[in-house]
Amino acid sequence: MATTTWSSDTGGDGVPLLLLHPGGTDSRSMSLLAGAFAGHRVVVVDRPGHGRTADVPGPWHFADAAAVVATVVERLDAGPVHVLGWSDGAVVGLHLALDRPDLVRSLVFGGAPYSVDGWYSGVLDGDPPQFMADAYAEVSPDGADHWAIVTAKARALHETEPDVSTARLRGLDVPVLILCGDDDEVRLDHLTTMLEALPDGELAVVPRATHGLIVEKPGLVADLVRAFHAEDKSDGVAPRRRGAGHAV
Repeated sequence: MATTTWSSDTGGDGVPLLLLHPGGTDSRSMSLLAGAFAGHRVVVVDRPGHGRTADVPGPWHFADAAAVVATVVERLDAGPVHVLGWSDGAVVGLHLALDRPDLVRSLVFGGAPYSVDGWYSGVLDGDPPQFMADAYAEVSPDGADHWAIVTAKARALHETEPDVSTARLRGLDVPVLILCGDDDEVRLDHLTTMLEALPDGELAVVPRATHGLIVEKPGLVADLVRAFHAEDKSDGVAPRRRGAGHAV
């Protein structure tokens, strides 16, 4: 029997904003950020094996998770959406934009690398903190004992993924805002390489912020996202990457 993917749609105004949660958590981790967009139409999804959505057989892959999210967007008749993903959710959003560009208007790629070598050494080592296990047990239809299985799947996933090439990034046909804290778990040189590869990319590095930026400074994140979405934004007085005649 097919797994039912849990989702929520606030039904507010404007182009829908799809929030994609980090790994090891669920859409509840996006609640502060969702609150910063009060009145806006916000869609959240618990991916398979996370939160209120049951796990699926076999190993996890980011492209598979993106395909599940695509079915939710279609079911809600919400696309094309603005996407904001954080950590693993950002990678899922990237695959959604690459594989289903018809469903994506723009992508905020937050706190994540586009390839597995972009993480700082050691940040994925060790077991997840206990509060993640407790939160999982509160809502998972698979029960608390399944936590060991999903953490093993996540560990296997992060051994080889994400694995998006810069060649694929060069073909991405939606605006992308790369977002991170200046004390995040992703190498900044990796993200600047991503910026240079994207046809229409922006980069925001938030000072005194960590991998927990979306809960540390949700209001600031929301302001940056609104500026990113603005139709009348300027390219500045001396653009290099966006200057006339420059081939990005």
